[in-house]
Amino acid sequence: MDQKIPGSRLPVLMTLVFILGGLVSCSRQGQATDPVPVVPVTTVTRANLSNEIVLTAEFIPYQDVEVMAKVAGYVRSIRVDMGDHVHQGELLATLEDPELQNEMAKAAAAAKAAESDVISARNELTRATAAYQIAHLSYTRIQDVSKKEIGLVPQQDVDVANSHDLEANAQLLTAQSSLQSAEEHSTEALAEQDRLKTMYQYTDITAPFSGVVIKRYANTGSMIQAGISSQTQSMPIVRLAQDDLLRLILPVPITAVPQIHLGQVVDVNVVTLGRALPGKVTRFADNIQTSTRTMDTEVDVPNPKLTIVPGMYAEVHLHLADREGVLSVPLDAVEGLDTESEQVYRVGSDHTIRIVPVKTGITTPTRVEILSGVNAGDVLVVGRHTGMTSGEKVQTRQAEYDAESGSSGKEN
Repeated sequence: MDQKIPGSRLPVLMTLVFILGGLVSCSRQGQATDPVPVVPVTTVTRANLSNEIVLTAEFIPYQDVEVMAKVAGYVRSIRVDMGDHVHQGELLATLEDPELQNEMAKAAAAAKAAESDVISARNELTRATAAYQIAHLSYTRIQDVSKKEIGLVPQQDVDVANSHDLEANAQLLTAQSSLQSAEEHSTEALAEQDRLKTMYQYTDITAPFSGVVIKRYANTGSMIQAGISSQTQSMPIVRLAQDDLLRLILPVPITAVPQIHLGQVVDVNVVTLGRALPGKVTRFADNIQTSTRTMDTEVDVPNPKLTIVPGMYAEVHLHLADREGVLSVPLDAVEGLDTESEQVYRVGSDHTIRIVPVKTGITTPTRVEILSGVNAGDVLVVGRHTGMTSGEKVQTRQAEYDAESGSSGKEN
C-alpha cells in the first residue's frame, strides 16, 4: 500500500526542494564561461603594389590662337570657313589697303630720286677731284720754279695758284660730303621701301601652324583694324586650333606633387571613345595654386588621325610609385592609417591579440605597404577594432576581399 505523507511535513519538504533547486542553478551558472568573440582576419603577404591617382581632365588644343591682321584694310577674299583644316603657311584671307599701295609707290619714287642724287653726287665728286688735281699740280709747279729761279715768277702768281689749289681742295671735300649724304638718303629711302613692302605682305593672312578653323569672324568686305594696339578692339580674321596634338592639364593634389617628374607614365582613358592611350608627363608648373592646393601638370596626347575632339573628357591614371614583392595588408587592417599612430591588431598562435605599431609605405585603392612592425605570415584583425584590447582571446575567421572595392566580404 502507498503511504501518505502527513500534512504536517509537506511544507518542510517543499522548502527543501526549492533550496536544492537554487543550489543546482547556482552550480550551473558557475560552470558557464563568457563566449570568445570571432573576428575576421587576414594574413600579411608579399605583393606587387602600384600607387596611382585618377584625375579627370579635358582635352584642349596644343595651340589655340585668334589670327589677327598686322595692317588695316578691307577683306578682299577669305578662303576658309569653320571646320576647314589648313597647313602652316596656307593663305587664309587677303586684305586690300589702297593707302598702303600709294605709300609704296611714293617710297619707290623716293628711292629712285635718292639713287639719282647719288649718281649726281658721284659725278660732282669726279669733277671736283679733277679740278683739284689740276689746281694742285699748277701750284706745285709754280712754287718749284719760284724756289729754283728766285724772282722769275712774281709772288702774286704763286699766291693766286695757292688760292686756286685751296679752293679746289675745299670743293673736293664738299663733293665727298655730298656723296656721303646722298648715299645715306638713298639707304634710308630703300629701307622705307622695304618696310612698306614687308607691311604689304601682311595683307596676305596665312596660317601660323597646321590646324583646324574653329571660328570665322570676318567676311568679304569686312573692315579689319590692325591688331597691334591694345587700345583698339580689333576683330580677328579666324580662330585656329592645333588638333593633331592635344593637351591634358591635370590638377595634381599637393600630396602627390613630390612624386611628379618629367616622362612619368600615365594611362589616358578616353571615356567617350572607349579607348585607352599611353601618355607621359610633358611639363608641370612647379607651383602650387593656393586656391585649390593643386599643381597644374600637362600631358601631351598625339592625335594624328584626329579621332579625339578637343572638349572630350579623359580619365588619367597617374602612376606615382611601384613596389615589387613588398609586405602588404588590406587597408582596414591598419588603424590610424596616414597618422603618427598607425597600428595593427596581431593575433598570435595562442589566439591572443597584441597591438603592434607599424610604419606604412604606399597605398593603393585596396592595400597598403607595411615597412616595419610585422612579418610575412602574421595574422591581423581587419575591419573595426573598437573594444578590442591587448591580451584578449579571440577566435579567427578568414575574411574575403573584393579586389576592386577593398571592402570586407563574405566570411567563411
